[in-house]
Amino acid sequence: MGVFIVNRRSKQAFSQRAEKNGTYVPARILCLGNELLSDDAFGSVVAEQLQQVAPRGVEVVCTSATGFRLLDYILNASRLIVIDTIVSGTAEPGTVCVLREEEIPAAPGGSPHYVGLFDALALGRKLELPVPQEVIILAVEAADCSTVGSAIHPAVREAMPVVVNLAQQFLRASRFCSSTRDQGQSEKE
Repeated sequence: MGVFIVNRRSKQAFSQRAEKNGTYVPARILCLGNELLSDDAFGSVVAEQLQQVAPRGVEVVCTSATGFRLLDYILNASRLIVIDTIVSGTAEPGTVCVLREEEIPAAPGGSPHYVGLFDALALGRKLELPVPQEVIILAVEAADCSTVGSAIHPAVREAMPVVVNLAQQFLRASRFCSSTRDQGQSEKE
C-alpha cells in the first residue's frame, strides 16, 4: 500500500489529471447499498434504472463501499446526489427523505471505528481535494437492511420511481443539465 502526500502541487496535478482523463463530471449520482442485503439492495436497483434515463454528462455509479473508500466515488464531480436507505425507526418503510448535506447535523464525537460519507467529504475538503460543492441525499426508510438474500420490502420497492423522479428533477434544476440535455436532444433531431 502506497502513501499519497497531499500538497499544493499534488492537488493541482490530481485536478489536472482528472480533467485530462475525462474523469471530471458535472454531476454524479452515487447509489449506495449491498445487493445481497434485503432493502439495502435499493441503491443497486435504482442505479440500474437511472443509468437508462440519466442525461449525458451525468455519471451514475453504485457501490457498497464505505469509509474512506467513498472518496473514490465523490471526487471530481461538481454535484453529487446520494441515494441510500436509512433505518431511523421514526418513519414507515418506503418514506423518502430529501436532505442537503448542510441540513444534516454532525454526529457528536465521531467514531474511531466507522467513517461515513460526511467524514469522507470533510476529509476531502480539509485536504482541498475536488469534492462536490453541492450534495443532495435521497434516503428511503428501510424495513430490513441485514437479512441476506431477502427481497426488498414492497413499500421500499414502491419508493423506487419516486426516487428516480426526484433525482431527475434535481438534475434538470441545475444549469449544466438543461444545456447538456438540450444539446443531446438537438443531436438526436
